[in-house]
Amino acid sequence: MSQVDINQVPSSTTAPVMSIDDVTVLFSAKPAVKNVSFAVEEKMVTSMIGPSGSGKTTLLRSMNRLHEMTVGATLTGSIKLDGTDIYSSAIPLTVLRSRIGMVFQKPNPFPTMSIFDNVASGLRFIGFKDRAFVEEAVERALVSAALWDSVKDRMKNAAGTLSGGEQQRLCIARALAVEPEVLLMDEPTASLDPIATQQIEELTQTLKEVVTIVIVTHNMQQASRVSDNCAFLLMGEDRAGELIEFDTTDKIFNNPKDPRTIDYIAGRFG
Repeated sequence: MSQVDINQVPSSTTAPVMSIDDVTVLFSAKPAVKNVSFAVEEKMVTSMIGPSGSGKTTLLRSMNRLHEMTVGATLTGSIKLDGTDIYSSAIPLTVLRSRIGMVFQKPNPFPTMSIFDNVASGLRFIGFKDRAFVEEAVERALVSAALWDSVKDRMKNAAGTLSGGEQQRLCIARALAVEPEVLLMDEPTASLDPIATQQIEELTQTLKEVVTIVIVTHNMQQASRVSDNCAFLLMGEDRAGELIEFDTTDKIFNNPKDPRTIDYIAGRFG
């Protein structure tokens, strides 16, 4: 299969904030993702779609080095943030994860910690101690996550008292509090009901005005609704995920170039 060139990205007046160039992710020397290249454009939503096992989550986690939490994980190629390789010593890991936030499939607030302290936790971790500054940042993050109006009078309540959709928005606020450049979202609505799912989808459209978003989803309709650009990954013969096609979401869903993309979008497999 021919490799998708990083330069074959949708034309745009915006600059790529992240560049994934010939990336292969291995676990104990066995590839999980192989030779993937594409660019993540600033202030846009980029979705990754494909069947289970195609490497979407592995690739997403490699974009802020979370995959390294698995013993035996290695990566070749490069992932650059604003032109700097995130695997170089130029970006310390704690700094990297404040610049590239992560929201997981299942809401994971600190359940016994207060709503306020959940959102403030990242700020405190990276060293912010001024109470007034932290309070302003927490409020700003909750407003951005469309949660402020519903929690402003119960900030001392435990996060575990929130509904599932509210907990996911709290996790988004926690990530936003440190003002990341990129927000990675791994199937953020998979465990939510349709109403909460719609709220998160609408939220992505507001958030992309201030932060670049990369989202993994198994829901093709969701990808078509929320994303500007789309990457389709598929497991190859060696069971490693490969990039089949990358383009604007409109072209991926309405005029794909690769017959495998056509078959997947049509629901013939996956």
